[in-house]
Amino acid sequence: MRILVIEDEHKIAGALKKALEQESYAVDVSYDGDDGYAMATTEPYDAAIIDRMIPGEYDGLAIVKAMREAKIHTPVLLLTAMASVHDRTEGLDSGADDYLTKPFALEELLARVRALLRRPTEQQSNILSIGDLTLDTVNYSVKRAGKEINLTSREFALLEYLLRNPGRPLSKEVIISHVWDYDADVLPNTVEVYVKYLRAKIDTPFKTELIHTIRGFGYKLEAK
Repeated sequence: MRILVIEDEHKIAGALKKALEQESYAVDVSYDGDDGYAMATTEPYDAAIIDRMIPGEYDGLAIVKAMREAKIHTPVLLLTAMASVHDRTEGLDSGADDYLTKPFALEELLARVRALLRRPTEQQSNILSIGDLTLDTVNYSVKRAGKEINLTSREFALLEYLLRNPGRPLSKEVIISHVWDYDADVLPNTVEVYVKYLRAKIDTPFKTELIHTIRGFGYKLEAK
């Protein structure tokens, strides 16, 4: 899953990026409101973490409001040192989905991000599944037919994105935009390589395949 972090304090932004990447998320970082606004309103993200007091023409609240006015429903976690009830209410009323005051524990932030990512998919459990394949987004475990499967962080991220879009044809470009960082040097054949790696682990050892190629377009995950 691809996450946008808009935070002007480089130390905090760096810590967030590192922690999120360790959880297998692709992470883009912006250090000012104007750049963050451009990224939030033009690039596809699965969640955004936005500092309320970000410098620039667009502060955190303005970015969230602009996203909602543009019908962009990316879940937003707003970060701020402003902890009053009025401040929290104002942040939520701007369109943010959650609000976390500084200083915060990274473990709590990661838990809140996981909760936000569950909302749009109507997935009430930490377990994503199709056929006899299951993926646990909290414990980072994958099983097929009861057999534990070891995946790299990138393979896990790719499988998670496919599982969140079952039966939906996904182009290589769309997959890249959600599974790799904005700055990553990724080509369409990179997706082909990782799909091959994934198939070797979750399809080849079993009787039926779940990853299907849409010739000339991309892939879809489907239990037939």
